[in-house]
Amino acid sequence: MNILIYGIGGVGGYFGGKLTKTKNHVTFIARGKHLEAIQKNGLEVTSYKGDFEAEPDLATDDLSEIPTPDLVILGVKSWQVPETIEALKPYVKAETLFLPLQNGASNAEKILEVLPDAQVLGGLCRIVAFKDGPGKIKHPTFEPSITFGELDGSLSERAKELQALFEEAGFTAHLVEDIQVEIWKKFLFICTISGIGGLTRVPMGKIRSSAYLFKMMKDTAQEIFNVAKAKGIALTEKHMEAVFEAIQNQGAEVTASTQRDIMEGKPSELNNFNGYIVREGKRLGVSVPVNEMIFECLLPMEKEARS
Repeated sequence: MNILIYGIGGVGGYFGGKLTKTKNHVTFIARGKHLEAIQKNGLEVTSYKGDFEAEPDLATDDLSEIPTPDLVILGVKSWQVPETIEALKPYVKAETLFLPLQNGASNAEKILEVLPDAQVLGGLCRIVAFKDGPGKIKHPTFEPSITFGELDGSLSERAKELQALFEEAGFTAHLVEDIQVEIWKKFLFICTISGIGGLTRVPMGKIRSSAYLFKMMKDTAQEIFNVAKAKGIALTEKHMEAVFEAIQNQGAEVTASTQRDIMEGKPSELNNFNGYIVREGKRLGVSVPVNEMIFECLLPMEKEARS
């Protein structure tokens, strides 16, 4: 199988690096000094589960060089998905399968605007990993896993083969029937904490200790939950309870990656998180005033980061 890992940050670097240990042909798409280091010395992954070096069959920034992929794993940010799919479209075939692993609830929707349903899986990952210099990935904590499934809910043979491939590579892979529920469970958590974190610029412990901010967090989550239900996503009150149990269990100094991007003046996933909820709320007639306030307050900084 020809596997293309597009984006070699923490997600693409760790999972893509593991896939180089299988007998498949693996291509990395990277940029700049990171690419140069990988081409020269391979990818060095420092992990609490055991360090390893990954040698892709090809590392490039030129799509015209890649073998036609059977599987594309997207490791870019959610806001980069549309441009990535447009760039890849001339280099794939009708059977090429796409697996997005970004945070956010609309990644598969974005791909489906360009490609047929049959080429798209739903997916997400759970990992704490990041680029730690050119040609280096650091994975300091958290058991890595990929959760994925067919958008129609079937347990297809191709999905089962993909699960076997991931397990061969040495990481946990959950094949599920209702991938949308899994995506929205994670989105409910990460969107709830990201916007408020970006707005307040303080870590989790300080948000939790403020009755006002903690109520705002609950109101944010309730609006996200309401939008999900309006979209036909089978979230339940138990999922909401689990999200707030996870929030309570976060370390006091924890910050969300989108929050850190906002604080550092970098382009963030604001539009794909709170912005997405605002747009879907308006489309579906669901009131989302707290998400809209967070989004509009952060939008000027987001625009400046992208200018």
